[in-house]
Amino acid sequence: MGALFTEVPPIMAITLTPAALERVQRFLQRDPQALGLRFGVERTGCSGWGHVADLARDQREGDTVFEHAGVRIYVDATSLPLVDGTEIDFARQGLGEGFVFRNPNAKAECGCGESFTTQPA
Repeated sequence: MGALFTEVPPIMAITLTPAALERVQRFLQRDPQALGLRFGVERTGCSGWGHVADLARDQREGDTVFEHAGVRIYVDATSLPLVDGTEIDFARQGLGEGFVFRNPNAKAECGCGESFTTQPA
């Protein structure tokens, strides 16, 4: 007889540093249609995956929703295993500034830092 349940790995969380939280809250205040932050990955670069973040205007089927200090973070089912446990920061880097992703699932990055792989280098 087959198993009745499929074991699912526990979900950790997606978290925001105080700097990222402040920046996301600022974006949300400017857009009353936004529900929160949509965070995930897309195929890009030479290593395979790139982080993407944008304002969420809807909750989609299959989304997992995290809440951090009152900000909702929407992650699609395909992205979840690749970004689970990620800490999102916001920092100045050289002359620019932007979001920084500390992803425990990223095993290696391409030389320019645009993309990552979940396979050991």
